[in-house]
Amino acid sequence: MRPIWKGAVTFGLVYIPVKLYPATERRDIKFNYLHERCHTPIRYRKFCPHCEAEVPAQEIVRGYEYEKGRYVVLTEEELENLPTGGAGNISLLDFVPIEEIDPVYYDRSYYLSPAEGGEKVYSLLREALEKSGRVGVARVSIRTKESLAVLRVSGPALQMSTMYYPDEVRSPALLPELGAGVNLHANEVKMALNLVESLAGTFEPEKYRDERREAVSEIIRAKVAGETVVTAPPARPEKVVDLMEALKASIEQARKERGTKKAEGKRTRTKRPRPPAGDAAHP
Repeated sequence: MRPIWKGAVTFGLVYIPVKLYPATERRDIKFNYLHERCHTPIRYRKFCPHCEAEVPAQEIVRGYEYEKGRYVVLTEEELENLPTGGAGNISLLDFVPIEEIDPVYYDRSYYLSPAEGGEKVYSLLREALEKSGRVGVARVSIRTKESLAVLRVSGPALQMSTMYYPDEVRSPALLPELGAGVNLHANEVKMALNLVESLAGTFEPEKYRDERREAVSEIIRAKVAGETVVTAPPARPEKVVDLMEALKASIEQARKERGTKKAEGKRTRTKRPRPPAGDAAHP
């Protein structure tokens, strides 16, 4: 694995250089969207409907919609220069019992490993957390994003999980269905407890499998083995139009069309019948 970030864990006067590695990875099967008619991958464009043109990355900026259709634009420099609690650091704020943290606060998980020169202090922090039975609540500043996080022991390593802030966690009190009162009979509660006890055990994550993903993988393998596959046609090279040639062709086409119209006009005038001599035109 390669580290995705390098920084330091700090608390008090202690400074621990660390490397950050993702602790999880998605194994979802990813599909490409194809045009059903020709099986060509669909292209998603960054298109400006006002300018009627594709927009390159260097012309895209961040805008916040404060009213419908009205935006304020923030530059990358403004976002990078925002005050943070120590850019590039994991600042430990408190040490708390892990059971006091509701799992709903957890977001993503990472492993921390010691960087050069930080092995001893890293091991000291890990030992202190393990013996105290506590975890460290921290403020994490990585690039332009600041998050709440928790540090805890995970085997020989320290694990960090980013967390949601309290105002980002919705309260279950907002669920309208929970307001109705329910009366439970003692026998019903006893049966429910018996059911829980019958399925009680220890958490063994290796026994749980993504059965749907395995089934989709099997279908894919069978199609590949049976050569039930489709191939996208080669991309057509974009036609480069020379401006001068296009102008010459347009002029030539206009001359031909103009010449044709003149010839048709002459034929029409030639075929028009003339009145007999001596006839007067009616008013």
